[in-house]
Parts: sequence; C-alpha cells; structure tokens
Amino acid sequence: MGQNLQTGRQLRPIDLARGHGLSAQAVRNYEEAGILPAAGRTPHGYRTYTPLHARALGAFLALVPGHGHRTATSIMQAVNRGAVDEAFRLIDESHAQLLDDRRTLQAVENALRDLAPATAPEPGTAVSGRGDTFIGPLARQLGIRPATLRAWERAGLVRPRRDPLTGYRVYDGADVRDARLAHQLRRGGYLLERIAPLIAQVRAAGGLEPLEAALRDWHGRLSARGRAMLTGAAELEAYLRERG
Repeated sequence: MGQNLQTGRQLRPIDLARGHGLSAQAVRNYEEAGILPAAGRTPHGYRTYTPLHARALGAFLALVPGHGHRTATSIMQAVNRGAVDEAFRLIDESHAQLLDDRRTLQAVENALRDLAPATAPEPGTAVSGRGDTFIGPLARQLGIRPATLRAWERAGLVRPRRDPLTGYRVYDGADVRDARLAHQLRRGGYLLERIAPLIAQVRAAGGLEPLEAALRDWHGRLSARGRAMLTGAAELEAYLRERG
C-alpha cells in the first residue's frame, strides 16, 4: 500500500491545503521544513505531491495539538529521515511532560487545601499561627530567588509591607498564601498576567473559591492534550504504515 500511495495520482499544493484551512504556500513551507517528504517535480519545475504527502500532512496537523508545533515538527522530520526511534523518543518526552503537568496540578490542589482559612487576615497579622517573615526565608521556603518575589511584587501578586525601621519587606500570612499560590500556578504554566487577577479575586473573596474555575480549566486542558496525543498517535501510525 505504501508503494501505491507514493506512486499514486499527483496532487498540487492546493490539493493538500484544501480541507485543512491552509494555503498552498504553507504546504510548500512544510515540505521545505522536512515535515513532508520531498515533493516530485514536473518537467516545468512545479511541485507534485501524492496521497502519501497528504497522509504526512494529516499526521503533522494531528500531532500539533498534543505535542506543540515545535515537537510535532521534530517528530515528522525524524520520521521522514528514517530516524523513527528518535520520533518515538520525542513522543515519550511529551507524554512525560504531560504526566509532570498532571503532578504539578495535583501539587497545586494539595497546596490549596493547606493554605490559609477562608477569612483573609488584615495586613500584618499572622495566619494559622504563622508569624511574619522576610524575603530571604520566604524565597528559600518556595525554592525561588528573592528577585522572583520582587518581580511578583511588581506584578501585584504579593503586597508585603515595609518595616518602618529597617525598610525590609515583611510578608504576613496573607502574603505567604499569595506567594505560594503564585508559585504553584507558575509551575502550572500560568503567566503572571493571568495569575494576578486570580489572586486579586482570592483577596477580595476572602477565600480560594475563585480558583476552582481555573483548576477545572487546567484539568480540561490536560485532558484535551491527552486526547490529542491519542489522535496524533493514530494518524502517525497510519503514516508510518503507509510509508512501509
């Protein structure tokens, strides 16, 4: 069957592009990038493709949602140069990353269960018996650099007060809660501009309920990636089978 597809009817770039919402130039770019096998040429120099190229294009586009454009490109490049084991290694790495992301989400949910009580304290007060702390100890507790905490402060994620005598930043229980939330959400891939409104909602609501929607969205995105990886695997297997 692989031989039939490779020597089957000729297709133009636009023939491959139709049905995928692509331009003919995008198809040519994919071929030049090694995502598609090299095209044949007519006596006048025009590219000609076959159903095997169409299968390769379908495999690539199916891989992108689960693995991302860069990894999907590397997978197809490896397959097309005959380095199938390299392609499998890249796929394994994506699955490992997805598993790590799931563990991160679980860690976030575990951290949220251990955070401050529903009523937010006034600035400067302790939370659950925890006293005030300074930037160095808090950074060490989170495993980050003090510079990161200062960047979070500039972004509005934490709001430490200043000691009137020393000028040092002082983080009360609410600040520690917000810093831990920011740390976990950053691990989950959230950008600072997305985290700031969530923490603002937590402060205003006096509790963590506003994060429930974000966690549901996070679960949904991970599940969608997992399903997309299954779809991509099926399309890639079909392409490998047709290549022979």
